[in-house]
Amino acid sequence: MTGMEFTAWFGKIELDEDGEIRDCELFDKNPEKLAELVVELHDNVQAVPLKRADLREAALESGFVDLDEDYDILLRDVCIRAAKSQISQTDTDDSRIIQAVEALDDIDKNVNELSERLFEWYGRYFPELDMTGEELAVFVSAYGSRANVPDDHELSQKASQSMGAELLFSDEELLRAFAKNICSLYDTRRYIENYINTSMGSVAPNLCNITGASLGARLMSMAGSLQKLAAFPSSTVQVIGANRALFKHLRSKAPSPKHGIIFNNPAIKNAPWWQRGKLARALASKISLAARTDFYSGELDPSIKEALEKKLESIRQANPNPPERKPEDKPQGKGGKGGKRKYRGKGKGKNTGGKR
Repeated sequence: MTGMEFTAWFGKIELDEDGEIRDCELFDKNPEKLAELVVELHDNVQAVPLKRADLREAALESGFVDLDEDYDILLRDVCIRAAKSQISQTDTDDSRIIQAVEALDDIDKNVNELSERLFEWYGRYFPELDMTGEELAVFVSAYGSRANVPDDHELSQKASQSMGAELLFSDEELLRAFAKNICSLYDTRRYIENYINTSMGSVAPNLCNITGASLGARLMSMAGSLQKLAAFPSSTVQVIGANRALFKHLRSKAPSPKHGIIFNNPAIKNAPWWQRGKLARALASKISLAARTDFYSGELDPSIKEALEKKLESIRQANPNPPERKPEDKPQGKGGKGGKRKYRGKGKGKNTGGKR
Protein backbone atom coordinates (compact mmCIF):
# COMPACT_ATOMS: atom_id res chain seq x y z
CA MET A 1 0.00 0.00 0.00
CA THR A 2 1.37 3.37 -1.03
CA GLY A 3 0.94 6.44 1.11
CA MET A 4 2.22 9.95 1.27
CA GLU A 5 4.37 11.99 3.63
CA PHE A 6 4.23 15.74 4.20
CA THR A 7 5.40 18.18 6.84
CA ALA A 8 2.85 20.22 8.76
CA TRP A 9 3.67 23.02 11.17
CA PHE A 10 3.40 20.62 14.11
CA GLY A 11 5.01 17.43 12.76
CA LYS A 12 5.82 15.05 9.92
CA ILE A 13 2.75 13.09 8.94
CA GLU A 14 2.56 9.85 6.97
CA LEU A 15 -0.78 8.98 5.40
CA ASP A 16 -2.05 5.76 3.90
CA GLU A 17 -3.80 5.58 0.55
CA ASP A 18 -7.14 6.40 2.20
CA GLY A 19 -5.81 9.58 3.77
CA GLU A 20 -5.71 8.20 7.28
CA ILE A 21 -2.74 8.89 9.56
CA ARG A 22 -0.37 5.97 9.52
CA ASP A 23 2.39 7.61 11.53
CA CYS A 24 3.17 11.08 12.89
CA GLU A 25 6.46 12.45 14.16
CA LEU A 26 5.46 15.41 16.33
CA PHE A 27 7.69 18.41 16.87
CA ASP A 28 8.46 20.16 20.13
CA LYS A 29 5.77 22.64 21.21
CA ASN A 30 8.33 25.43 21.54
CA PRO A 31 6.69 28.40 19.70
CA GLU A 32 10.05 29.83 18.61
CA LYS A 33 11.15 26.61 16.92
CA LEU A 34 7.73 26.12 15.38
CA ALA A 35 7.80 29.68 14.01
CA GLU A 36 11.16 29.00 12.34
CA LEU A 37 9.68 25.89 10.79
CA VAL A 38 6.65 27.81 9.51
CA VAL A 39 8.94 30.34 7.79
CA GLU A 40 10.94 27.52 6.26
CA LEU A 41 7.78 25.79 5.04
CA HIS A 42 6.56 29.09 3.57
CA ASP A 43 9.74 29.36 1.51
CA ASN A 44 9.49 25.70 0.43
CA VAL A 45 5.80 25.10 -0.16
CA GLN A 46 4.71 21.47 -0.12
CA ALA A 47 1.62 19.97 -1.72
CA VAL A 48 -0.78 18.96 1.05
CA PRO A 49 -2.89 15.92 0.17
CA LEU A 50 -6.47 16.80 -0.59
CA LYS A 51 -7.67 13.84 1.42
CA ARG A 52 -6.11 15.34 4.55
CA ALA A 53 -6.62 19.10 4.14
CA ASP A 54 -7.83 19.61 7.72
CA LEU A 55 -4.63 20.04 9.75
CA ARG A 56 -6.63 20.75 12.90
CA GLU A 57 -8.17 17.30 12.76
CA ALA A 58 -4.75 15.77 12.10
CA ALA A 59 -3.24 17.60 15.10
CA LEU A 60 -6.04 16.36 17.38
CA GLU A 61 -5.94 12.86 16.01
CA SER A 62 -2.16 12.58 16.38
CA GLY A 63 -2.27 13.84 19.97
CA PHE A 64 -0.36 17.07 19.40
CA VAL A 65 -3.13 19.00 21.19
CA ASP A 66 -6.09 17.86 23.22
CA LEU A 67 -8.63 20.63 22.48
CA ASP A 68 -9.54 22.94 19.63
CA GLU A 69 -8.79 25.93 21.87
CA ASP A 70 -5.25 24.69 22.47
CA TYR A 71 -4.72 24.36 18.73
CA ASP A 72 -5.97 27.90 18.08
CA ILE A 73 -3.90 29.50 20.85
CA LEU A 74 -0.65 27.78 19.86
CA LEU A 75 -1.15 28.36 16.14
CA ARG A 76 -1.86 32.06 16.72
CA ASP A 77 1.32 32.44 18.80
CA VAL A 78 3.41 30.63 16.19
CA CYS A 79 2.02 32.70 13.29
CA ILE A 80 2.68 35.99 15.10
CA ARG A 81 6.27 34.98 15.81
CA ALA A 82 6.76 33.85 12.19
CA ALA A 83 5.38 37.14 10.85
CA LYS A 84 7.71 39.15 13.11
CA SER A 85 10.64 37.07 11.93
CA GLN A 86 9.83 37.71 8.26
CA ILE A 87 9.38 41.44 8.85
CA SER A 88 12.75 41.67 10.59
CA GLN A 89 14.39 39.85 7.67
CA THR A 90 13.24 42.57 5.25
CA ASP A 91 14.99 45.25 7.31
CA THR A 92 18.38 44.90 5.64
CA ASP A 93 21.16 47.44 5.21
CA ASP A 94 20.37 48.10 1.56
CA SER A 95 16.65 48.50 2.31
CA ARG A 96 17.46 51.25 4.83
CA ILE A 97 19.58 53.03 2.22
CA ILE A 98 16.74 52.76 -0.29
CA GLN A 99 14.32 54.29 2.21
CA ALA A 100 16.79 57.13 2.79
CA VAL A 101 17.05 57.77 -0.97
CA GLU A 102 13.27 57.89 -1.32
CA ALA A 103 13.05 60.22 1.69
CA LEU A 104 15.63 62.44 0.00
CA ASP A 105 13.48 62.61 -3.12
CA ASP A 106 10.41 63.51 -1.06
CA ILE A 107 12.32 66.28 0.72
CA ASP A 108 13.63 67.68 -2.57
CA LYS A 109 10.14 67.79 -4.02
CA ASN A 110 8.59 69.45 -0.98
CA VAL A 111 11.41 71.87 -0.22
CA ASN A 112 11.44 73.12 -3.81
CA GLU A 113 7.71 73.82 -3.70
CA LEU A 114 7.93 75.50 -0.29
CA SER A 115 10.94 77.59 -1.33
CA GLU A 116 9.06 78.77 -4.40
CA ARG A 117 6.12 79.71 -2.21
CA LEU A 118 8.39 81.67 0.16
CA PHE A 119 9.98 83.46 -2.80
CA GLU A 120 6.61 84.62 -4.12
CA TRP A 121 5.27 85.47 -0.68
CA TYR A 122 8.25 87.45 0.61
CA GLY A 123 8.74 89.06 -2.80
CA ARG A 124 5.70 91.24 -2.11
CA TYR A 125 7.57 92.95 0.73
CA PHE A 126 11.14 92.92 -0.62
CA PRO A 127 11.05 92.49 -4.42
CA GLU A 128 14.63 93.71 -4.84
CA LEU A 129 16.02 90.78 -2.84
CA ASP A 130 17.85 88.52 -5.27
CA MET A 131 17.77 85.30 -3.25
CA THR A 132 16.16 81.88 -3.69
CA GLY A 133 16.11 78.50 -1.98
CA GLU A 134 17.97 78.00 1.27
CA GLU A 135 19.68 81.38 1.07
CA LEU A 136 16.30 83.14 1.07
CA ALA A 137 14.97 80.95 3.89
CA VAL A 138 18.00 81.77 6.07
CA PHE A 139 17.61 85.49 5.38
CA VAL A 140 13.89 85.57 6.19
CA SER A 141 14.27 83.48 9.35
CA ALA A 142 17.08 85.76 10.55
CA TYR A 143 15.66 89.23 9.79
CA GLY A 144 12.00 88.90 8.88
CA SER A 145 11.04 92.42 7.81
CA ARG A 146 13.45 94.38 5.66
CA ALA A 147 13.35 97.08 8.34
CA ASN A 148 15.37 94.73 10.60
CA VAL A 149 18.32 94.55 8.21
CA PRO A 150 21.27 96.21 10.00
CA ASP A 151 23.03 99.23 8.51
CA ASP A 152 26.32 97.40 8.03
CA HIS A 153 24.64 94.66 5.99
CA GLU A 154 25.36 94.57 2.25
CA LEU A 155 21.62 94.71 1.54
CA SER A 156 20.85 97.61 3.86
CA GLN A 157 20.60 100.13 1.03
CA LYS A 158 18.24 97.93 -1.00
CA ALA A 159 16.16 97.34 2.11
CA SER A 160 15.83 101.06 2.91
CA GLN A 161 14.92 101.98 -0.68
CA SER A 162 12.68 98.99 -1.39
CA MET A 163 9.40 99.55 -3.22
CA GLY A 164 7.75 96.58 -1.49
CA ALA A 165 4.74 96.69 0.78
CA GLU A 166 5.05 97.08 4.52
CA LEU A 167 5.22 93.83 6.44
CA LEU A 168 2.87 93.62 9.42
CA PHE A 169 4.17 92.11 12.65
CA SER A 170 1.79 89.13 12.52
CA ASP A 171 2.81 88.38 8.94
CA GLU A 172 6.47 88.74 9.83
CA GLU A 173 6.22 86.14 12.60
CA LEU A 174 4.39 83.78 10.27
CA LEU A 175 6.99 84.19 7.51
CA ARG A 176 9.83 83.65 9.96
CA ALA A 177 8.30 80.43 11.24
CA PHE A 178 7.69 79.28 7.66
CA ALA A 179 11.30 80.04 6.68
CA LYS A 180 12.65 78.23 9.75
CA ASN A 181 10.74 75.10 8.77
CA ILE A 182 12.27 75.27 5.30
CA CYS A 183 15.73 75.63 6.83
CA SER A 184 15.10 72.55 8.97
CA LEU A 185 14.19 70.60 5.83
CA TYR A 186 17.49 71.60 4.24
CA ASP A 187 19.31 70.48 7.41
CA THR A 188 17.46 67.15 7.37
CA ARG A 189 18.39 66.68 3.73
CA ARG A 190 22.09 67.12 4.53
CA TYR A 191 21.78 64.69 7.44
CA ILE A 192 20.19 62.03 5.22
CA GLU A 193 22.78 62.62 2.52
CA ASN A 194 25.58 62.08 5.04
CA TYR A 195 23.85 58.90 6.22
CA ILE A 196 23.74 57.58 2.64
CA ASN A 197 27.41 58.41 2.04
CA THR A 198 28.45 56.65 5.24
CA SER A 199 26.23 53.60 4.77
CA MET A 200 27.15 53.00 1.15
CA GLY A 201 30.82 52.69 2.10
CA SER A 202 30.04 49.65 4.26
CA VAL A 203 27.09 48.08 2.42
CA ALA A 204 28.33 48.43 -1.18
CA PRO A 205 31.98 49.54 -1.11
CA ASN A 206 32.77 48.59 -4.72
CA LEU A 207 29.65 50.22 -6.12
CA CYS A 208 30.37 53.33 -4.06
CA ASN A 209 33.97 53.35 -5.26
CA ILE A 210 32.95 53.31 -8.93
CA THR A 211 29.83 55.48 -9.07
CA GLY A 212 29.97 57.49 -5.87
CA ALA A 213 27.66 57.04 -2.90
CA SER A 214 24.75 59.09 -4.21
CA LEU A 215 24.55 57.52 -7.68
CA GLY A 216 25.17 54.01 -6.34
CA ALA A 217 22.37 54.38 -3.79
CA ARG A 218 20.00 55.66 -6.45
CA LEU A 219 20.81 52.71 -8.71
CA MET A 220 20.00 50.36 -5.82
CA SER A 221 16.76 52.24 -5.19
CA MET A 222 15.62 52.01 -8.81
CA ALA A 223 16.55 48.33 -9.00
CA GLY A 224 14.76 47.53 -5.72
CA SER A 225 17.69 46.09 -3.77
CA LEU A 226 21.37 45.31 -4.05
CA GLN A 227 20.50 41.72 -4.89
CA LYS A 228 18.28 42.76 -7.80
CA LEU A 229 20.90 45.20 -9.08
CA ALA A 230 23.48 42.41 -8.96
CA ALA A 231 21.16 40.20 -11.01
CA PHE A 232 20.70 42.80 -13.76
CA PRO A 233 22.78 42.40 -16.94
CA SER A 234 25.00 45.35 -17.80
CA SER A 235 22.72 46.30 -20.70
CA THR A 236 19.88 46.86 -18.23
CA VAL A 237 22.10 48.77 -15.81
CA GLN A 238 23.10 51.06 -18.67
CA VAL A 239 19.53 52.30 -19.27
CA ILE A 240 18.15 52.34 -15.70
CA GLY A 241 16.24 55.60 -15.38
CA ALA A 242 15.67 56.04 -19.13
CA ASN A 243 12.22 54.49 -19.12
CA ARG A 244 10.53 57.09 -21.31
CA ALA A 245 13.24 57.04 -23.95
CA LEU A 246 13.28 53.24 -23.92
CA PHE A 247 9.50 52.93 -24.32
CA LYS A 248 9.57 55.54 -27.07
CA HIS A 249 12.24 53.49 -28.84
CA LEU A 250 10.16 50.32 -28.52
CA ARG A 251 6.93 51.98 -29.71
CA SER A 252 8.37 53.96 -32.59
CA LYS A 253 11.52 54.35 -34.62
CA ALA A 254 13.20 56.63 -32.09
CA PRO A 255 16.88 55.83 -31.40
CA SER A 256 17.57 53.62 -28.40
CA PRO A 257 18.86 55.41 -25.26
CA LYS A 258 22.60 55.20 -24.72
CA HIS A 259 22.46 55.80 -20.98
CA GLY A 260 20.06 56.36 -18.12
CA ILE A 261 20.83 57.71 -14.68
CA ILE A 262 24.51 56.75 -15.00
CA PHE A 263 24.81 59.85 -17.20
CA ASN A 264 25.26 61.75 -13.91
CA ASN A 265 28.63 60.09 -13.46
CA PRO A 266 31.34 62.69 -14.29
CA ALA A 267 33.09 60.23 -16.62
CA ILE A 268 30.06 60.35 -18.93
CA LYS A 269 28.59 63.76 -18.16
CA ASN A 270 31.82 65.62 -18.89
CA ALA A 271 32.70 63.56 -21.96
CA PRO A 272 32.07 64.65 -25.59
CA TRP A 273 28.80 63.48 -27.05
CA TRP A 274 30.37 60.96 -29.43
CA GLN A 275 32.12 59.10 -26.59
CA ARG A 276 29.22 58.85 -24.16
CA GLY A 277 27.65 55.69 -25.57
CA LYS A 278 30.86 53.66 -25.38
CA LEU A 279 31.76 55.10 -21.96
CA ALA A 280 28.29 54.29 -20.61
CA ARG A 281 28.58 50.72 -21.84
CA ALA A 282 31.94 50.27 -20.12
CA LEU A 283 30.73 51.90 -16.90
CA ALA A 284 27.57 49.78 -16.78
CA SER A 285 29.64 46.61 -17.18
CA LYS A 286 31.80 47.50 -14.17
CA ILE A 287 28.77 48.61 -12.13
CA SER A 288 27.22 45.19 -12.67
CA LEU A 289 30.47 43.51 -11.60
CA ALA A 290 30.80 45.76 -8.55
CA ALA A 291 27.22 45.08 -7.43
CA ARG A 292 27.76 41.32 -7.65
CA THR A 293 31.01 41.56 -5.73
CA ASP A 294 29.31 43.63 -3.01
CA PHE A 295 26.37 41.26 -2.71
CA TYR A 296 28.33 38.01 -2.60
CA SER A 297 31.51 39.06 -0.78
CA GLY A 298 31.07 42.60 0.52
CA GLU A 299 34.82 43.28 0.33
CA LEU A 300 36.40 46.16 -1.55
CA ASP A 301 38.22 45.13 -4.72
CA PRO A 302 40.29 48.08 -6.03
CA SER A 303 41.08 46.22 -9.25
CA ILE A 304 37.51 46.85 -10.51
CA LYS A 305 37.98 50.61 -10.54
CA GLU A 306 41.50 50.31 -11.96
CA ALA A 307 40.20 48.21 -14.85
CA LEU A 308 37.40 50.71 -15.41
CA GLU A 309 39.76 53.68 -15.58
CA LYS A 310 41.97 51.89 -18.10
CA LYS A 311 38.95 51.01 -20.23
CA LEU A 312 37.60 54.57 -20.15
CA GLU A 313 40.99 56.00 -21.07
CA SER A 314 41.36 53.60 -23.99
CA ILE A 315 37.92 54.68 -25.28
CA ARG A 316 38.90 58.35 -25.06
CA GLN A 317 42.16 57.78 -26.93
CA ALA A 318 40.49 55.67 -29.60
CA ASN A 319 37.78 58.29 -30.24
CA PRO A 320 39.44 61.72 -29.99
CA ASN A 321 37.36 63.30 -32.76
CA PRO A 322 33.67 63.19 -33.61
CA PRO A 323 32.70 60.76 -36.38
CA GLU A 324 32.11 62.11 -39.85
CA ARG A 325 28.46 62.45 -40.65
CA LYS A 326 27.26 60.79 -43.81
CA PRO A 327 26.07 63.26 -46.45
CA GLU A 328 22.35 63.26 -46.87
CA ASP A 329 20.99 61.92 -50.12
CA LYS A 330 19.66 64.56 -52.46
CA PRO A 331 15.88 64.51 -52.91
CA GLN A 332 14.87 62.69 -56.05
CA GLY A 333 12.43 64.03 -58.58
CA LYS A 334 9.08 62.55 -59.38
CA GLY A 335 10.24 61.35 -62.73
CA GLY A 336 12.31 58.54 -61.29
CA LYS A 337 15.65 57.96 -59.63
CA GLY A 338 18.09 60.66 -60.53
CA GLY A 339 15.85 61.85 -63.35
CA LYS A 340 14.77 65.38 -64.10
CA ARG A 341 11.36 66.47 -62.97
CA LYS A 342 8.88 66.53 -65.80
CA TYR A 343 6.53 69.46 -66.23
CA ARG A 344 3.53 69.74 -68.48
CA GLY A 345 4.16 72.32 -71.13
CA LYS A 346 1.81 74.42 -73.15
CA GLY A 347 2.98 73.25 -76.52
CA LYS A 348 1.11 71.10 -79.02
CA GLY A 349 0.95 67.42 -78.63
CA LYS A 350 -0.99 64.68 -77.03
CA ASN A 351 -1.83 65.17 -73.32
CA THR A 352 0.23 68.35 -73.06
CA GLY A 353 -2.53 70.36 -71.61
CA GLY A 354 -2.02 73.10 -74.23
CA LYS A 355 -4.45 74.58 -76.72
CA ARG A 356 -5.38 72.57 -79.72
